[in-house]
Amino acid sequence: MIECRNIAKGKGKGELIVSSEPISFLGGVNPENGEIIDPNHELKGQIIKDKVLFIPGGKGSTVGSYVIFQMMKNNTAPKAIICLNAEPIIATGAIMSDIPMVDSPEDTDDLVDGALVEVDGDNGAITIL
Repeated sequence: MIECRNIAKGKGKGELIVSSEPISFLGGVNPENGEIIDPNHELKGQIIKDKVLFIPGGKGSTVGSYVIFQMMKNNTAPKAIICLNAEPIIATGAIMSDIPMVDSPEDTDDLVDGALVEVDGDNGAITIL
């Protein structure tokens, strides 16, 4: 188990999709299908729907919070979010969309693409399944 700081309550599990780059949800993610559409992002073309998204943090406009909320309404949102450093845009989006979110994991060695994980936003923990 990897201890973290809890940001948004709930539990979510799924396949991990990892990026070393922050994501702007406004203009960087298509809320209709969960595809990363930022042409300069390393995950361009990948789908975050039903995945556990691990990113350094977010960037861009505060409207990004509402894009995350729209993704939840469209059923295209990630199952959970892990950040190295949560910032208000992603945290607000996760909280208002009931997407479990943690940040500041104590160890990231096992958080690799394709790993099956469970994020516990209630207790601030990540479990590798």
